[in-house]
Amino acid sequence: MKEILKRASELSDVVRKAEEVTVVTHIDADGITSGAIAYRCLERAGKEVRIRFVKSLDDEEIERIANESTFVWFTDLGSGQISSIEKSGLNFIVTDHHVPEKVTENQLNPHIFGYDGSYELSGATTTYLLARALGLNYDLSAIAIVGAVGDLQDSNYGRLIGLNSSIVDEAVRNGYVKVVRDLKFFGKQTRPVYKMLEYTFDPYMPGISGSERGAIRFLDSIGVRVKDGERWLRWIDLSEEEKRKAVSEIVRLLMSSNTPFSQIMRMVGDTYILLEEEEGSELRDAMEFSTLLNATARYGEEEVGLLVCLGDRGKAFSRARSLLQNHRRNLSDGLRLVDEIGIEEMQNIQYFHAGRKILDTIVGIVAGMSYSFANRNKPIIAFAENEDGVKVSARATKLLVERGVHLAQAIKIAAEKVGGKGGGHSIAAGATIPKGSEEEFLRILDRVIGEQFCK
Repeated sequence: MKEILKRASELSDVVRKAEEVTVVTHIDADGITSGAIAYRCLERAGKEVRIRFVKSLDDEEIERIANESTFVWFTDLGSGQISSIEKSGLNFIVTDHHVPEKVTENQLNPHIFGYDGSYELSGATTTYLLARALGLNYDLSAIAIVGAVGDLQDSNYGRLIGLNSSIVDEAVRNGYVKVVRDLKFFGKQTRPVYKMLEYTFDPYMPGISGSERGAIRFLDSIGVRVKDGERWLRWIDLSEEEKRKAVSEIVRLLMSSNTPFSQIMRMVGDTYILLEEEEGSELRDAMEFSTLLNATARYGEEEVGLLVCLGDRGKAFSRARSLLQNHRRNLSDGLRLVDEIGIEEMQNIQYFHAGRKILDTIVGIVAGMSYSFANRNKPIIAFAENEDGVKVSARATKLLVERGVHLAQAIKIAAEKVGGKGGGHSIAAGATIPKGSEEEFLRILDRVIGEQFCK
């Protein structure tokens, strides 16, 4: 801990010497929050700052950045492209959590100090450590937690651990965040309870997941209110007794359907409530906040997400909510399409090809939702065409990961074999491969996943 904080302090001295700073960051929830943290702390430090969002950091993009910038702060990316950035002649620092290409002194990266960037520090929480070294900035801890949750860093243990947990403790001490032990289901703040249950697939609840009628019938059968007059009730509207009853009956249902106990236990965990946000809004719960940010990024409006992170609760927040609503409609349409075209099964994996009928930016989410009717014993691979070739998105369940599946490792191997690039996490990964290479990619991936199952 001391060494990484020392490096943060050293890099803060470097930043103080810069007059103009360009923040370059990634276009997802972790990237948007990372960029917002860097932007805000630089602004407070009196620097002239601008921000640039990039989908990927290739040599051409690095060259464009170098031609337009004097000093660059890369957040949530950069560690994998250190040699290319150095070759461009840029004066730069990096706060990233992905595995670094090599160790350098101008990086703040958990892997360099013996921590795992998959779950101990995200791009946002790493960036926060430097922001704090620049001059307190404790209020930015809440946004950092949103980034970590958006990066699924709490998925393995049901809570944020490692250095992330120290940032959570700090946010709690300073009154910005409250940690509540609760269901780890999406939509507790904003969705009717039956919708929250209907759209929960991990764990898969027989008769409830994917069924509006089934979810309502379940709640009625256990005496948990669905409506108050004409108003649909959300999870936060229920009494503590109703919540306990619902959780108890869900556990009973899962046990009777032979759901692994480890999966049932992960159903409940720490949730992170942002105390300065309005109760019942998409910004109150870190999970829902991160989803809102992802919705802006997936439709090319990450600047809107940035403005929300910087405090805009007017025009930008309204636009973000509209994008989220559109996002949900697109997911529903995508799920319907997959149900129509069907999912093909191979020995160890299953897949569907959406062509251009599902946006490449959301096809991975649709893949995960497809577990409502797909084989839960195999990872789902989804293809969608884009201007770069074919986007591959892969999803697994926590149970499959426990059985040895590591999608990032498998996807990387298969993608590189066909001339593409890939990576990600054990439970969710992605790649871009040349058009026409899908069949060979699937053949290789099926073999690699099979080998992972056998370990």
